[in-house]
Amino acid sequence: MASGSGKTELAAEFLVEPFTEGAPGEHVQAAVDAFGEHGLEVELGPFASVSAGAPEEIAAAVADMIRKSMAAGATSIRIHIGSDPDKLNVGPLHDALASMIRAAERDIGSSSVEWTRAEKQRVVRMLDEQGAFLLRGAVDDMARIMGVSRITIYNYLNAIDRS
Repeated sequence: MASGSGKTELAAEFLVEPFTEGAPGEHVQAAVDAFGEHGLEVELGPFASVSAGAPEEIAAAVADMIRKSMAAGATSIRIHIGSDPDKLNVGPLHDALASMIRAAERDIGSSSVEWTRAEKQRVVRMLDEQGAFLLRGAVDDMARIMGVSRITIYNYLNAIDRS
């Protein structure tokens, strides 16, 4: 990618976790601020955020983002750097559910195969708040992962709606 001045630009795509759309948290804001301090704009998205600029600016912003986001409570940061923002992605959409489950396992403190009924309900609530069940096949995938039926997942979701 080249800017109007002929200089080469890089794109940085990053995902700072935990991320909750609509309430990104101090650690996500720290990431955005790190780019802003280097004169770079960030386009926030539910699965990743993107910024583009000169290689030196991107490198400095990424280094600051790592330090500041982790200090502000980030649990992980995934970063992709490339010359074309349209070809970057943090991972295929079908990987989004797996990422959300890994985050839930970290949050709960145990593997999905060890979750109690109450923990499964908590995870379904967390995933629902993150929009996980908008993904095609997510109910079936979660039922398989949790070792329950699709109906059980729907019951957990219905219980959330009533509370």
